[in-house]
Amino acid sequence: MQATKIAPKDTGREMAHILVVDDEKSICELLEITFRKEGHRVEVAHSVEGAKRKLEGSLYDIIISDVRMPGETGVELLRFTREVAPDAYFVLITGVPSLETAIAAANEGANRYVIKDHDLVEQLRVAVREVTENLKWKKEAGYLRRELRRLTGLDNIIGQSPKMKAIFDLIQTVAPQNSRVLITGESGTGKELVARAIHENSSRSNAPFITINCGAFPETLLESELFGYTKGAFTGANENRRGLFQASHGGTLFMDEIGNMNLAMQVKLYRVLQEGKVRPLGSTEEIDVDVRVIAATNKDLEKAIAAGEFREDLFYRLSVIPMHVPALRDRREDIPLLARHFLESFRNSMSKKIDSISPQAMRRLESYDWPGNVRELENTIERAVALESGPEISVAVLPDRVAGSAAAYSSALGQQNGIQLQDDGIDFEKVIAETEKRYLQAALEKAGGVRTQAAELLKISYRSFRHYAKKHEL
Repeated sequence: MQATKIAPKDTGREMAHILVVDDEKSICELLEITFRKEGHRVEVAHSVEGAKRKLEGSLYDIIISDVRMPGETGVELLRFTREVAPDAYFVLITGVPSLETAIAAANEGANRYVIKDHDLVEQLRVAVREVTENLKWKKEAGYLRRELRRLTGLDNIIGQSPKMKAIFDLIQTVAPQNSRVLITGESGTGKELVARAIHENSSRSNAPFITINCGAFPETLLESELFGYTKGAFTGANENRRGLFQASHGGTLFMDEIGNMNLAMQVKLYRVLQEGKVRPLGSTEEIDVDVRVIAATNKDLEKAIAAGEFREDLFYRLSVIPMHVPALRDRREDIPLLARHFLESFRNSMSKKIDSISPQAMRRLESYDWPGNVRELENTIERAVALESGPEISVAVLPDRVAGSAAAYSSALGQQNGIQLQDDGIDFEKVIAETEKRYLQAALEKAGGVRTQAAELLKISYRSFRHYAKKHEL
């Protein structure tokens, strides 16, 4: 079937990239024709294995998958998708509905569960319409954010401490240059925001700003993501595809977690930075690229160099201008400002009438060390806004670790008579990890294995529960 010859309608909406997965070719054909006519980009796979290969090589807005297929099931594909593309909208369809499958779909985070009947196409149209409207909103919101950056210069970086003022000054100094920047700092400190601010204040601000997490891809996939590939370069390469270096030509490529890149890829990246050329996988031709690379890491790269885990020549290529983003505990005077900013944001999105943070709660926020930095503070305020029923955030809705409840810590560590440290100390991270795992297991057991209920018992979001479950291999 030559589906590409179908003329799309001009709908005025944003178009989506859709993957249809079903072993029934007639279903795939029907949905492909339907959505291509509406202007969407549609690909099909007839097995979970084939779908996984596509998900590893492309980004999709929507996945529509049958539940029952030979080999792995649609629920297993859903689980895989939530790991590699957590923001994708996932629709499970089935001709044999069951309570067990519906529960599994809900637990794994399916957005819709649709029965194959006479209304199938219309229900899927509704789902696709929702996603495309959201894409349109995101595009408009992106435009507004770009305008805000143009007017304010420093995006959403919030801080008035001397250390943050130094960061602002450095951004304004280095942004007009084309020099590469290496941003260091702990996880959650806002390294990507700093990189975006540099881009938005540079002469490249009208060109793309593209990000990639170098630690999220295996070597072979990272190479194809960065450099692209030609049709037939490997199994599943059915078309030519530009890499991120080409996609960000004229703009900025932000390479996060650069310290997790293996040595073989470091050699290839060094060559691109040195030559200004990329060679897509399967091609003999080199392509000129004009890209400003901003890299970031939470690792000590000089120690990694000494350990033989990071190339010294690449380090000096990347760190022409080094920047360090301070941890939140090192700029505590910014905590009230950040907390009130997040309060304003979440009370509006949740339509809650919460005007302030109580002095007692603010003291707890200011005294806590925030190992997760700004990201942890943001999550804490989001949780507090969701739980608070009064006009101000109180200590009662703060997590125990922030509120400073000694009894809660003692209970969590299984030491009802207080915390006793041995003379040689303890492995703090190991103790905390074991405690997390025990609570997760207890909540799962109490909820009868239903993850959404377990998350409610722990008073965390389902997304957070999935993160911890993956972390502890549950």
